[in-house]
Amino acid sequence: MLQIIRTLTGSGIFALVLAFGGIAHSAPPTFQTTAKQAILMDFDTGAVLYEKNADTIMFPASMTKLMTSLLAFDELKAGRLKLDDTFHVSETAWRKGGSKMFVKIDDDIKIEDLLRGVIVQSGNDASIVIAEGIAGSEEAFGERMTERGREIGLESTVFRNATGWPDPQHVTTARDLAKLARFLISEYPDFYQYYSEKEFTYGKSLDGKPITQGNRNPLLYKSVGADGLKTGHTEASGFGLTASAIRGDRRLVMVINGLDSVRARSSESERLINWGFQAFDNYQLFQAGETVENAKVWLGDAATVPLIIDDALTITIPRSARRNMKVKVIYESPVPAPIQAGATIGRVEVTAPDIEPISRPLKTTASVGQLAFFGRITSAINFIIFGASSGG
Repeated sequence: MLQIIRTLTGSGIFALVLAFGGIAHSAPPTFQTTAKQAILMDFDTGAVLYEKNADTIMFPASMTKLMTSLLAFDELKAGRLKLDDTFHVSETAWRKGGSKMFVKIDDDIKIEDLLRGVIVQSGNDASIVIAEGIAGSEEAFGERMTERGREIGLESTVFRNATGWPDPQHVTTARDLAKLARFLISEYPDFYQYYSEKEFTYGKSLDGKPITQGNRNPLLYKSVGADGLKTGHTEASGFGLTASAIRGDRRLVMVINGLDSVRARSSESERLINWGFQAFDNYQLFQAGETVENAKVWLGDAATVPLIIDDALTITIPRSARRNMKVKVIYESPVPAPIQAGATIGRVEVTAPDIEPISRPLKTTASVGQLAFFGRITSAINFIIFGASSGG
């Protein structure tokens, strides 16, 4: 049952407290994983549901290719490239080892096919073709990858190549990869669909049969709501996965790394995604532009002024903490006139067990002028006697 409690402290701070009453809160949800690094985030709110060594430097392996494809998406979105444009296959790309799309030297391949070769097949050869086509060389492309990463907030990531090929200076963190995944999903919805494709056929084997390769993302084959992103593996990094899953109107983004087998990557990622959906939920408190409170005005030509929140406020908290969540609207009361429209004169503060307090500013939607001398006298007397100000 929603209770509204209004209190006025001696300091003149007014607080509207929305308390979702209940019994004492239970312990926060816990999770254990054998992954060396991990993070689970809510896509919409950015809330971190779980983390383990999320800021520890690690090797991204083929999860690097998220940035490789992102730079190609940049070019496509800007109109500098089209999906049916082609890039030439160099001998360097053709000779590259590891996972392959099986491109042929001197072929000209459509960018859309190359993207599927990178995203679905994890082709090192396809990644180098894209790198050389966009930047002239893989080394130059690596520099552009790092620069682009800085632009979107990847503070601890350095790229030296387009594939994730082992290099002691080619590093990232689980948190940075989660940021990268969130950015890619939000900025490139038209291209994100490639990450959900389970197989891609390109080229022919020596006996003339088409070569079909499956997507290595294990969550795409499970009933967890997964719709992308990318696996990675080298001896130094272990087995890793950057993934996203959506159920109803909620999307989670997950990164795990440092696992010792394909099976462990599959089982641990499934457990973490399921746990995130089961243990946490999103709660919308206010819509964008919603009037949160009508604040009393002191000596103004209006009795109240509406306080609004600019952006929608949705929070992600453990389901067990829902009953103990509190929302406070805090401002100096009454607000002295004159008041300018758009002025920040208060804040919304959300608290709940086991989360950091969340605060958002409140702004006025209208200007309020100051009463004339005799009006101010009358209003002040009314406030002293009746505890309320009167407007003109």
